[in-house]
Amino acid sequence: MEYQILNTSTCLLVLLVFIPTGLGICPSSCKCSGNNRNVDCSGRNLTVLPQGLQDNLTYLNLSFNQFVDLDHQLTRFTNLRTLDISNNWLKNVPAHLPKSLWELYATNNNIKVLQKLDTAYQWNLRVLDVSRNMVERAVLINNTLSSLKFLNLSSNKLWTVPTNMPYNIETVDLSNNFLSQILPGTLVRLQHLTSLYLHNNKFSYIPDKAFDQLSQLQVITLYNNPWSCSDDQNIPYVLQWVQGTAARVLGAPCADQPWPWASTAPAPALDSSPMIKGTKAAGRAAPAAAPEPTKATKTHKQFKAKEGPALGTQRHPALFPGTERPRLQSPLGPQEAAATRTILVQDPTEGNASLAPASLAPATGSSTTPMTLSITSGMPTNYSKMPQSTTATFRKEQATPSAPSRASRWPGGLLCLALLHALAVALD
Repeated sequence: MEYQILNTSTCLLVLLVFIPTGLGICPSSCKCSGNNRNVDCSGRNLTVLPQGLQDNLTYLNLSFNQFVDLDHQLTRFTNLRTLDISNNWLKNVPAHLPKSLWELYATNNNIKVLQKLDTAYQWNLRVLDVSRNMVERAVLINNTLSSLKFLNLSSNKLWTVPTNMPYNIETVDLSNNFLSQILPGTLVRLQHLTSLYLHNNKFSYIPDKAFDQLSQLQVITLYNNPWSCSDDQNIPYVLQWVQGTAARVLGAPCADQPWPWASTAPAPALDSSPMIKGTKAAGRAAPAAAPEPTKATKTHKQFKAKEGPALGTQRHPALFPGTERPRLQSPLGPQEAAATRTILVQDPTEGNASLAPASLAPATGSSTTPMTLSITSGMPTNYSKMPQSTTATFRKEQATPSAPSRASRWPGGLLCLALLHALAVALD
């Protein structure tokens, strides 16, 4: 009976282990995780979807394969959050993608047009990356893609900045295209935009008021564009906007060229870096009177004035200004953060008795005793050879006077030796 129960348990265990593989929940050409809901089929030279994919996938990576068409093949994955179809041979964004998508990566394909139906029903999409394709036109429908935060259309063949971009978008990358114009009203609604990349395009000027509504903009790139710096009709807007914006401008237009109309209408110098402005302003202020010492300089002078014999006569521990590091706790006490200094400890009869006990007071001579305190900001390299703290040093010195000197012990030793010698002679 026990043998049958054991045999049955073994069979059940084998079934639990091998049935999922036999049913093909995770395709043999893919790697799966997260209860087989995260599937990575990248780099397998696939031309069709592998058999055995679960319908409740949340992550699917089909990049670096040979897919040419995936239309209507991904609709059944209604829980899919992330889809990566980059580095294939796709000619368009797959039709009828699941509406549950959060992230779609379709870089480095052969996509030529971003159709309006490709994104019309993607209300949950937050990241759309169609960079490094051959997109010549991107058609977006107004009031769609309401959750989109990141749009990457870089390294394509766009001639005009796409219109109807979602109003909640925060990052737009349109670099490495053939952009030469921005239609009126294109950027008006993008009041949440923080990063705009327009470098490596064909802009010769920016239309008036094109950037005026970008109130949250933090970074914009404008370098490697053929700006018409001599066009006094169209170029002034972007030059003046660059000077007035709070955003960080990388590659300000005509920064190294003077304005041709500077003689008739004085304008500020076009320095692409605020650091250059500060340097010039400092140069103009140089002939003025010498500036007041900074706070750090004053503190240093005060510290130097406090050093000396007066420091050793204080009744409380000395505080060294300018030290902001925390003290390092040693086995016997904290070590102060400063350099090694020599201070004078006053006679205990006059004060500072807590640092110099009465037993340490010199019998004759000066009323002050020089003492070297080794004070460091960290653990010294020869820590085992140094006094662990000033308290330990005082204890050792205090014990020294109470012990009899070596010279005082000589008469007693000689007497003892003489007695032992006499005893030895008597015994003989």
